[in-house]
Amino acid sequence: MSIGLTLLGLLERGPRHGYDLKRAYDDRFGHDRQVHYGQVYSTLARLLKQGLVEADGVEVDGGPERKRYAITDAGVADVANWLATPEKPDAYLQNTLYTKVVLALLSGRPAAEVLDVQRTAHLDAMRELTRRKTRGNLVDQLICDHALFHLEADLRWLELTAARLDQFAKEIG
Repeated sequence: MSIGLTLLGLLERGPRHGYDLKRAYDDRFGHDRQVHYGQVYSTLARLLKQGLVEADGVEVDGGPERKRYAITDAGVADVANWLATPEKPDAYLQNTLYTKVVLALLSGRPAAEVLDVQRTAHLDAMRELTRRKTRGNLVDQLICDHALFHLEADLRWLELTAARLDQFAKEIG
């Protein structure tokens, strides 16, 4: 995900300083990976140089001065273009799990164990996501559903591959 475009999108609701942007980002998108203050401020500096944001005054609330940023027309256009551009569907034609299964087969190690260990990890992750989804609001439910659907697809692949291991071993052998 583009941090810069995400910050620009958050600025469309109105001018903010870096601290508020970090908090808004973390609240909306940082459930599993929060953005660092340094990344927010370095991104804002880059966006300022590119003319996508502008300084919109300084806030003084009994603490250090905080520069407020506002999105420019060019920044709004960039966000609109980004939102209208579809993400490239990732075909996952080359992934680490597939590589591990092939290498296990090539080395004579039990590929079924590789699949079993991964299945257990996927099921554990799915249980945790389901707990989080059950306790969460609609935002949590939607993001957890997205992750759960991907994990379910992986599980289908694990099951299919396990059923075909003997044939697969002969073909790559």
